[in-house]
Amino acid sequence: MRKIRELVSIMSILCLACGVSYAASSYPGKGSVLSSLGRKYDYNNIAVKRAVDGDTLLLENGERVRLIGIDTPECHESKKLYRDAKRTMQDVQTIKHMGKSAAAFTRRLVEGKKVRLEFDVERRDKYNRLLAYIYLPDGTFVNAEIVANGYASLMTIAPNVKHAELLRARYKEAREKRRGLWKD
Repeated sequence: MRKIRELVSIMSILCLACGVSYAASSYPGKGSVLSSLGRKYDYNNIAVKRAVDGDTLLLENGERVRLIGIDTPECHESKKLYRDAKRTMQDVQTIKHMGKSAAAFTRRLVEGKKVRLEFDVERRDKYNRLLAYIYLPDGTFVNAEIVANGYASLMTIAPNVKHAELLRARYKEAREKRRGLWKD
């Protein structure tokens, strides 16, 4: 009986330690955080090396960032490209063309510029990309700007919903005013 109590105590301590470690790693906020490479970076002022596509950025420190709350069409061959084509009943080439337009817009907006990252509840996705809202030095909210100009749909995934209502309003306006991808 004593061994069982000791085992239960040890398991409880391990579970508690894992829970505290997970909570600390996913705590939202600003400022410097550890990168996936174990280095500390200041995400309040970091340069965008390039826009990988319309909703993914590569930072100067090598980290990839997935923009929270938005989804742009794919511009590269992938399973998602074919799923998007099937879901929207558009041909693959049309989806790719729209994806390239969205990527070009994002590129013009952020490439080579310093940005500030704002995190929500979860800091990383299943691909280990940072999940963030991006701001330019002049205060422009990049995620919302992409949606407002009609280059992205909404992709709200709980618990990262801090700016969901704002993004929804910008999306509705872009559709109504037929901006970007909604022109035709």
